[in-house]
Amino acid sequence: MDDLHGTVGTWVSLADPSVAEIAAGEAFDFVVVDTEHTPLGLETVADCLRGIDADNDTAGVVRTPWNDPVRIKRLLDLGPDGLLVPMVESAAEARGAVGATRYPPEGDRGVAAARAADYGRNFESYVREDHRDVSVIVQIESETAVDNAADIAAVDGVDALFVGPADLSASLGVFAEWTDPAFLGAIETVIDAGESAGVPVGTLGTTPEQIQALGSLGFDYMVAGADFTHLVEGQKRSLEAAEDVL
Repeated sequence: MDDLHGTVGTWVSLADPSVAEIAAGEAFDFVVVDTEHTPLGLETVADCLRGIDADNDTAGVVRTPWNDPVRIKRLLDLGPDGLLVPMVESAAEARGAVGATRYPPEGDRGVAAARAADYGRNFESYVREDHRDVSVIVQIESETAVDNAADIAAVDGVDALFVGPADLSASLGVFAEWTDPAFLGAIETVIDAGESAGVPVGTLGTTPEQIQALGSLGFDYMVAGADFTHLVEGQKRSLEAAEDVL
C-alpha cells in the first residue's frame, strides 16, 4: 500500500465475500476485512481478498485476531496489501508485529509459496523483496498504548497507527463519549506522536455523524462505515419510508 495520508477505507465483517467485492466497487482506497471480532475463517478471508482484488484500485487490509506470529503468518500467506494488528501497547509489541511480517534475517515469518507469492510463480522475488510491501498498521486502543504512542510510532516498519475508538474510550472509562476531554486528549497525544514520527494516524467511524465528529479531530485517514451498520441503517430508512406511506 502507498502512504495512507488522505485515504478513505471501509470495513467488512460479514462472512460473504461478495460483501467485500461490493465494498471495493465503490471509490474507497482500501477495504478492511476483520478477523478479530468475526467468524471469518482463512478460506473466507482469501475469497474476500479475491473480491477486493477484482477492483485494481482498492487495497485489501486484514485485521488479525491478535498480535500473534502464527495467525499473522497464515493471513499474510493469503496476500493482503496491509495488516491491521490490534491492541499494540508498547514498542516491543510493535517490533514483534513487524517482525512477524518479515522473513529472516529481518524477522521470523515462515517461508511458504502461498497465494501472496502467486503460488510460487514469484516465490524468490517475494521472499527477497516484495514481502516488505505489506503495510503494517498497529492499533492504539488502550491508555497504556496512548502513553507509549510516540515509542510505538517510532518503530521501524510501522507504517501507520490506527485508533480503535470503542476500545480506547472504554479503557479510559468514557465508553462512546466522543467529546469527553480524556478521550479527546488521548486522540491528540496519538496524532502528535504520529506527526512527530512521520506516521499517519487513522480511525473508524461507523455512522456519518461519528465519521464527521472523529474526522474533525485531525486524523490523516479514515475508515468510513462498516457493512453491518450500512445494512442496519439502510433497513431503518426503508422501514421508515414504507411506514410513512402505509
